[in-house]
Parts: sequence; C-alpha cells; structure tokens
Amino acid sequence: MNSLKFYPEKIRDEYIKNIVNSGEKIPPEKYHNRILLISLIISAFSSIIFYFLKIKIFYSLLVFIGINLFFFFKKSLDASSRVKKMEQIFPDVISLMASNLRSGISVDRSFLLSARPEFAPLDQEILKAGKEVATGQGIDVALKDMAKRIDSEKISKVIMLIVSGIKSGGNISDLLEQTSSNMKEKEFLEKKAASNIVMYVVFILFAIGIGAPLLFSLSSVLVEIILKLSSIVPDTSTAQVDLPFTFKGISLSANFIIYFSVIFLIITDLISSLVIGVVNKGESKTGLRFFIPLVAFSLTIFFILRIILTKFLAGAFSIVG
Repeated sequence: MNSLKFYPEKIRDEYIKNIVNSGEKIPPEKYHNRILLISLIISAFSSIIFYFLKIKIFYSLLVFIGINLFFFFKKSLDASSRVKKMEQIFPDVISLMASNLRSGISVDRSFLLSARPEFAPLDQEILKAGKEVATGQGIDVALKDMAKRIDSEKISKVIMLIVSGIKSGGNISDLLEQTSSNMKEKEFLEKKAASNIVMYVVFILFAIGIGAPLLFSLSSVLVEIILKLSSIVPDTSTAQVDLPFTFKGISLSANFIIYFSVIFLIITDLISSLVIGVVNKGESKTGLRFFIPLVAFSLTIFFILRIILTKFLAGAFSIVG
C-alpha cells in the first residue's frame, strides 16, 4: 500500500524529495507507511487515555495530525542539513579532482577517485555517478543526474560549468581549482555575514522568550483581578448617584484569557522561528528547529510569571482593600 497517494500532488512530491535527499535507505513509500502505522498506534493509545481522563477523543485526531506533521518537517530539515553539508564538502571534492587531473588521470577516473569516506555523504552520490559511467553512460549525463539527486542550486551550477568545460575541451583542472577557490571564498563570506546578524537573532529570542510571556502573563492576571473585583462590587446601575464608571456582568472568563495567551504565544513562536531561519540561514524552514524549544521556554516563563504576579498583585489589592 502506498499511503503517500493520499497527499496532494505537490506535497507528495515534496515529501518524496525530502525523504530521498535526507539519505533514507528505504523507499519513500515504505518509510511513510511506517510513520503512518506509528502515528495510528500513538493516536489510538492517546484516545484511550483521553477517554479515561474525560477529554474529548477528538484531540486524538490532532495527535495523529501532529505526529505526521512532525515527521514531515523533520525530513525536510534533515534533507536541508544533508544538502548543506554536501555543499560545504563539494569545493574539496572538485579540488581533489583537479589534482587527480594534473597527475594525468582521466576525467571520469578523477571524479570517481574523489569519493573518499571523509567526504560523506557526498561520496555515496559520487559512487552512484561512477557506477553509471562504468555501465556506459557519459560522464556529462552522470554528473547531471547526480545534480538532480542532490537538488542543490550551488552544486548544479558548478556541475553545469564542469560539463561545459568537458564539452569545450578546455583546461578542466584549472577550471575546477578556480571554482573550488571561489566556492570556499563565498562560504567564508556567508559565515562572516551570519556572525554579523547574531544580535538580531538574540533580540528575537529575547522578545519572544521573555517579553511576550511577560506581557501576556501580566494581562491575564490583571483580567482575573478585574473579574474578581466586578463580582464583589455591587451593581451601581440602580443607584441615584452618577459615577464615572460602572461594574456590570462581564461574560469574559479567566480561562479564555489563558487559552488565548497560550495559543497566541505558540503562533508567535512559530512565526518567530521562521523569521530566525530566514535571518540566520536564508531559508525559513531551517528555523523550525527552534520552534519546540521556543514554545517550551515561552510557556514555562508564562506560567511561572503568572504564579509570581498572581501572588504579588493579589497581595497588593488585598492591602488596598
């Protein structure tokens, strides 16, 4: 059974690409069948627990969806991390290939000899391309197929440059050496730029991890105090004296404020993690690794501050009263 067919076409293609690019050894269909089985078992157990706790069993559906979303984004992050690692290794690979060419080895042989264990996971892709060349496929076609499998814009551009050099019959070794040097210089500049934006990331983390929970906890406690005061202050609507304000029945509940604050904090953490990914790595999904720690930290700060503020403000209002 291929459970991936239940996804829309675009999402299915993206999921399959991420599973392949993450280096998963088993086929994408078999991998997703396992994830589906795990999520079904966990959601079944959660529904039993929810039943005994008298919680709506509907939430077990949310557990099922949450588990599948977790593995979807996990594979996406794993694929991005693996591709990024291959991009960092690729300059050393083509530099070694250039050295092999200078020693008089042919292009296809030089490429195959650059598949060293220290260049993992790129070495496996090189070996696959080498096997294709050994079976009679052209070196240019094998390189293009490798670029498609890796799905990296940087590597694809360099491979197209190498293929053009092979077809034109130029000095491939000098071309590879210069390309390797340019890629390393570009990577150095990207790391330098990333170090300059650390303060922006720290500011976002502080605002979301400390600032937002502080404001939400303070507002929720103040609403609770106002609700309590409104319940003990007599109704002034029938009084003869005109007052600047009156306390009437307030339909708002304290639990609603807490639920609203928690949901809004989670949404804010999600948006902030995506912003951190864009600022830090230039790709929004790379920031998703910060999402769960941010949620855990911000909610912990929120409830701790609520306890502290409740005791402090409750004591202050009791003194005033």
